[in-house]
Amino acid sequence: MMPLENRPLRSVALVAPMMTLCIGLVSGGAVAQSPWHAQYFPNVELTTHTGAHVRFYDLIKGKTVAIELIYTQCQFVCPLETARLAQVQALLGDRMGRDIFFYSISIDPAHDTPDALKSFARKYHAGPGWTFLTGKSEDIELLSKKLGLYAAPDPDNKDGHIPALLIGNEVTGEWIRGSALDNPRMTATMISNWVGVHPTVAATPSYANAKPLHFTSGEYVFSTKCSPCHSLGQGNKIGPDLAGITSVRDRRWLARYVADPNGMLKAGDPIAKTLSTRYKQMQMPNLQLTDRQVADVIAFLGSVRPVRSQ
Repeated sequence: MMPLENRPLRSVALVAPMMTLCIGLVSGGAVAQSPWHAQYFPNVELTTHTGAHVRFYDLIKGKTVAIELIYTQCQFVCPLETARLAQVQALLGDRMGRDIFFYSISIDPAHDTPDALKSFARKYHAGPGWTFLTGKSEDIELLSKKLGLYAAPDPDNKDGHIPALLIGNEVTGEWIRGSALDNPRMTATMISNWVGVHPTVAATPSYANAKPLHFTSGEYVFSTKCSPCHSLGQGNKIGPDLAGITSVRDRRWLARYVADPNGMLKAGDPIAKTLSTRYKQMQMPNLQLTDRQVADVIAFLGSVRPVRSQ
């Protein structure tokens, strides 16, 4: 059977980056008509971050799920997409582990043992309902292809995979492939309202009456790239609170660190080493920002009034 991204589904393309909505007809005899059940999803054996042996289809059967591919040594998008999912977890609250479940599958099983995944899960404050998985390389490749998340080896793709998130409900056969880097509120809405049983949604005000948004380039970079791990005055998150950071760190050092955090750590920069130790060897991702974006986000951080010291 062909993978999700290649099968001729009834689908609607949405005008948003990296998003495809695949609808298995939900009314009438919809569930019986949907092909996205046991005959499609491989029931391969995987191992959880707690060491339990499970099978993939058994994990998703009868549930609303969000699935991503990651690996713990990634220095590029993986940390950011997992931090985004941690934000979504917080927004979904007690629905996590009750009727919504997250699965983060490692594409580097040779390194990502259950212990490595357990440590990774702890860094991102993964709670009930969020499981990190490893297994045999050939089984994970089969799964990634079936899920429409596979990326062929590409020397120009330093990350090793695409930052996509598969959201779906096995019962109804509704599946969405979206960006794992999307706004967390949007992702939480997609998971809770767009698949499975659809709640009645109250009418919302017209967008025609919405006030225009005004923000600087630096503020945009912070909100899209930095906010999953850092706050501005609300305390430390996955990484340190950045309120007042420009008053305690030299801006030239900040520019070098934002541009190449892993390079500075490997070079033995003392501040980079201290931060790595303090935040449990959490790797700050290389965000691949331009010089202009680096300058803009540091300027934005300098404009935020210090609320607390570092």
